[in-house]
Amino acid sequence: MKKLSVKTIVAIGVGAALFFVLGRFVAIPSPVPNTNICIQYGLLSFIAAVFGPIAGALAGLIGHFFIDFSYGWGVWWSWVIASAVFGLLMGIFCRKLKIDEGEFGKSGIITFNVGQIISHLVAWVVVAPVLDILMFQEPVNKVFLQGLTGAAINIVTTAVVGTLLCIAYSKAIPKKGSLKEED
Repeated sequence: MKKLSVKTIVAIGVGAALFFVLGRFVAIPSPVPNTNICIQYGLLSFIAAVFGPIAGALAGLIGHFFIDFSYGWGVWWSWVIASAVFGLLMGIFCRKLKIDEGEFGKSGIITFNVGQIISHLVAWVVVAPVLDILMFQEPVNKVFLQGLTGAAINIVTTAVVGTLLCIAYSKAIPKKGSLKEED
């Protein structure tokens, strides 16, 4: 197995910390109980796209764990795992993107957003509700309503925040051959 680079480990730590802060303190309650309008998945999708599936999975897992832990109601593992699944899938979908090389054009934006839509649907409409039912014996109609609401909200916020982060980051990277030696 390939070792994690220092850069990836730092990305996991910083990503988890920012995910926690955004999820804990920048959350707007939605009309559906226990679901919020949050922007942390835009950040998580960016971390996964740039640093890969392991960084995305661990930043989502650790960040979501600390959000739940900080509220004091206990850790809702079904949703913590769903956040990790989202980060993992985003890293897989975005493997071929070259955001860290300064390339994120129209096809990259499309790939990124198709990947995030599929990843959110898997995480919130499949993983979280099924685990809620299996782990906590939650009512089926309740957990699927929460999952669909969460997926819809996260798709929109990730499309905006995640795409903008990727564009800004790719534009900040100097293009190959753009630096010239002065005489």
